[in-house]
Amino acid sequence: MSKTIMLIHGAWLNAHCWEGFKARYEARDYNVIAPAWPFDDRSPSELRASPNPALAQVGINELINHYDRLIRALPEPPILIGHSFGGTVMQHLLDRGLGVAGVAIDPAPTSGVLVGWQTIKSTFPVFFSWRSWRRVMTMSRKFFSTRFAQTLPAAQVNTMYDRYIVPTPGKIYWDGLVSAAGKIRWDNPNRAPLLLIGGGIDMIAQAKMTKAIFEKQKQAPSKTELKIYPNRSHWTCLQPGWEEVADFALDWAARNARALKNVPVYAA
Repeated sequence: MSKTIMLIHGAWLNAHCWEGFKARYEARDYNVIAPAWPFDDRSPSELRASPNPALAQVGINELINHYDRLIRALPEPPILIGHSFGGTVMQHLLDRGLGVAGVAIDPAPTSGVLVGWQTIKSTFPVFFSWRSWRRVMTMSRKFFSTRFAQTLPAAQVNTMYDRYIVPTPGKIYWDGLVSAAGKIRWDNPNRAPLLLIGGGIDMIAQAKMTKAIFEKQKQAPSKTELKIYPNRSHWTCLQPGWEEVADFALDWAARNARALKNVPVYAA
């Protein structure tokens, strides 16, 4: 069984958001890698103060290929766990035959899946911002407190924003709109087992969209399951009770991961 885990973060966060998951999994004797997106490997405060202009050119294909290279350099195929846009990237990596199991937590929209109104509304700050397709964007504190992490007590909003939120490339939103990464092969026989986790009050990646992705992904012959937490938001990996989500994700992945000998030879 693989003892390696790769954690893939989503938009508006960097690898710092995985600090709880990483420590918890390392306490269970896993080797945990949580790489940042290209040009995102600094503290959130530094990134907000001075984002690298090159970040504006990072899109979904750059991210998929970035993690693809990192995975192929590992000594063994890992369990892949992705949140939000990272959950979408992770599904493309599974589609390439990578990983022994995958968990997508609150996955962002995936080509071929209908998007709900709340998810559409959550894209407005990017799509209604001129030239956002070639700009580094910054999340407002209001958006953070009302849509991204709406379960946070008001007294914690500024602290959590300052600790975790980073700029993100508008390009990834436009790439999603035009399906720049292409379609996932829903019936792919080489796809590793996959768990989809959604939040019932998620306003970024609505639970009904996670369910729709599940309906597509279950066409593959490998095991595919769905778990919805009714009272969890998009902030679920940092929201109180995140430990339950972290443990459920890893327990499922460890229990259902394909044997290392059954992982296809990596193909570029």
